[in-house]
Amino acid sequence: MEKKSASFRISGQVADVVSGTFFPGEVIVENGRIAAIECVSSAEDRYILPGLIDAHVHIESSMLLPSEFARLAVVHGTTATVSDPHEIANVLGMEGVKFMIRNGKKVPFRFFFGAPSCVPATGFETSGAYLGPAEVEEMLSWPEIRYLAEMMNFPGVLHQDGEVMAKLAAAAKYKKTVDGHAPGVLGEDARRYAAAGISTDHECFTREEALDKIRAGMKVLIREGSAARNFDELIGLIEDYPEMIMFCSDDKHPDDLISGHINLLIKRALKSGYELMEVLRACTLNPVRHYGLDAGLLQPGDKADFIIIDHPEYFNVQATFVDGIKVAENGKSLIERVQEESPNAFNALKLTPGMLAIEAVSGRIKVQQALAGQLITEKKVVAASVDEGMVVSDPERDILKMIVMNRYSPAEPAMDFVSGFGLKRGAIASTVAHDSHNIIAVGADDASIARAVNMLVEAKGGIACVEGADTQADDVMILPLPVAGIMSAEDGYTVAENYKLINRKVKNLGSSLDAPFMTLSFMALLVIPALKLSDKGLFDGNTFSFTSLFE
Repeated sequence: MEKKSASFRISGQVADVVSGTFFPGEVIVENGRIAAIECVSSAEDRYILPGLIDAHVHIESSMLLPSEFARLAVVHGTTATVSDPHEIANVLGMEGVKFMIRNGKKVPFRFFFGAPSCVPATGFETSGAYLGPAEVEEMLSWPEIRYLAEMMNFPGVLHQDGEVMAKLAAAAKYKKTVDGHAPGVLGEDARRYAAAGISTDHECFTREEALDKIRAGMKVLIREGSAARNFDELIGLIEDYPEMIMFCSDDKHPDDLISGHINLLIKRALKSGYELMEVLRACTLNPVRHYGLDAGLLQPGDKADFIIIDHPEYFNVQATFVDGIKVAENGKSLIERVQEESPNAFNALKLTPGMLAIEAVSGRIKVQQALAGQLITEKKVVAASVDEGMVVSDPERDILKMIVMNRYSPAEPAMDFVSGFGLKRGAIASTVAHDSHNIIAVGADDASIARAVNMLVEAKGGIACVEGADTQADDVMILPLPVAGIMSAEDGYTVAENYKLINRKVKNLGSSLDAPFMTLSFMALLVIPALKLSDKGLFDGNTFSFTSLFE
């Protein structure tokens, strides 16, 4: 943030989220801070609000560097994020976290990073790094690390696992907030989870679960991302528990970030009749107070982080300021691009179709049922499609072979079957596969799967789509992600456009999912029930153990 703020005055209807009032006022900015706010008898016909904050996001899921994420987000009035860098940490460890911090400092935007608490997320998968209690404590000592990021190992909390408790103790030692991640944890277990010092949850899928977490003392982060969408189910909580609610995106793909960010949640909440001040507080005051953020709240002495909108009825962002620097105006980002390096860790095996053969041990198989708009999957048992003694994909029944393969060292893939992707032909593959970011692919036939995977091996990361097994046909598309195999260093708007094109190609293959690559990326996230696949095998998220493909 090398640019210096000019001194200026600006008038409008000022939102004071601390007192809960609006008033005609003039905001006086000097040296990047709010020098004063004066009440006036009349002001220009516009609204001045604190900058918006995403209370939980993985920047890496946008496939953009922090600097590029900022360029896109400020257009929508976002001035800060509470960011968990555990995606890059799973690939590059602490060096990956340092990379994110360094890059984020190069633009006028507030990235409040956390120390990843679960790298790897479980011991049932291969990741590129391990962050134990010593590493977590070291990160918590850094001034740039503001909190202990989501504690996904909720069984470890409930069973008082030694490493987990040591990480929680380190957060307490440095007086840093602890984020939670406990899907489906209810009742006494929820209370024990919260009592361990965990203060939030963004994984509530139902109102009943969210109420249970609130009663346990946890703040509920209402999530509306590219894959998991819980806003409609949970927004009603803001009426009775406004101080316990924050807004977050969690995972936001680049094309969705082009369309909007936290501003879209505000618009939806206001359209549904919820009170303006409480909605604003959910994405300004509440995260600032909860995490102790030094982000501006439009108070005298605060950093000059604020936005100008036309009117709450429309909530069109006309300008965005960070440190008194105008970073966006009338839908255009004013943040300059940053040239960056591309650190990575990639040493995967190339596949042949024969390596994907699955011998039919029995006639019935377990299938992951992917659910649109959810991270959870369901388990179902179906009759296997068998060809010459081998279980194969059955596109007519939407039962497709899926593979997860170690990308850190050469190893043959683990395989299972999934429903919900709807591909009639071809395959898709990605090295964005939460949380260890191994190679994941799904397809209508083995040759197509191998072809898509091999494209990523050659590129050392990205997302790919092939329309069929014919290696001579011009029917392939790849979006390279050379930064840790999960991000691009290119212009964010270009990445978003290319992502739209490859997404459209997947839909032409038959998929009805809004975000097929985002949905695919969560099919290997073992900490979310019910069935998931790691590079080591099929995993039952309810029993937290491996299980057989065959029934």
